[in-house]
Amino acid sequence: MRVLFIGGTGFISSAVSRQVIDKGFELYLLNRGLRSAEIPGSQQLIADIHDPKSMRAALKNMEFDVVVDWIAYTPEDIERDMTLFRGRTKQFVFISSASAYQKPPKHYLITESTPLENPYWDYSRNKIACEERLMKAYRDQGFPVTIVRPSLTYDTNFPIAIGGWGCYTLTDRMNKGLPIIVHGDGSSLWVVTHAEDFGRGFLGLLGNEKALGEAFHITSDEVLTWDQIYQTIAANLGVEAKIVHIPSDFIVKMAPSFTGSLYGDKMWSTVFDNSKIKTFVPGFQANIPFSEGIRRTLDWFEADESRQFINEAVNSEMDRIIRAYSEI
Repeated sequence: MRVLFIGGTGFISSAVSRQVIDKGFELYLLNRGLRSAEIPGSQQLIADIHDPKSMRAALKNMEFDVVVDWIAYTPEDIERDMTLFRGRTKQFVFISSASAYQKPPKHYLITESTPLENPYWDYSRNKIACEERLMKAYRDQGFPVTIVRPSLTYDTNFPIAIGGWGCYTLTDRMNKGLPIIVHGDGSSLWVVTHAEDFGRGFLGLLGNEKALGEAFHITSDEVLTWDQIYQTIAANLGVEAKIVHIPSDFIVKMAPSFTGSLYGDKMWSTVFDNSKIKTFVPGFQANIPFSEGIRRTLDWFEADESRQFINEAVNSEMDRIIRAYSEI
């Protein structure tokens, strides 16, 4: 099977790329070549997805069994993709987001039929608009789309709400005994999924004709509280997490940039029903518990000191919020 990943070097897609190679598929990664990610066995196509001329030069007359766009965010991106790949692929997979599901949720258990509605986050609303355009193209023109909605998925990143994304800042604070922020009282329910578990379900959708015109989320069945997530990271470090519980309203007041990620996603208890992916991909089961998966993440950071980037802006923001809350 010939597969094209647009992107393919991110936190989730790098792990999935390696799984695609292990499966024996012919994998092409199309990106600008700016981000270092070694995926042995893949073939690289260098182009700017936003530059039609460079795309035509890179793709030539190639056709694919599956095209996956990991980095499409707006309806304009979708129009571009449909123009490029209509007639070139048997399946187009759009990576949406589980944050597109109804906020606030009417029910804690999320299925693929849960309404898509998010008044708090432009990112999520754009993903919803992309889905709507693709499903219209499927209904009206037979465009072969499959939609996948990842939730908080991790591998070489920490699946946290506050503390820095793609950096070592939170871990550094824990090691130094500094306070960390957990939104709310820490008891709301959440699901984090290792990228390899996500990939096992995802691979079962590639080339799966029954998946055309369908949407799926792919998550772990392990349900944790936010306190447990942070405490598990700390336990793997051999330290105690010095948690400061701060209401989401206060955090957003102090740092409006958290509006989308908290109000539009992580402040609500959310559990996913994975019955649909298990029906379409028989035998799929997420089997990496968070206690094991986060150990792998920490091992990855600890294997190379250059990966342990401390974002001082994140430190300053956390300290500012904690200090302001302590003064109430």
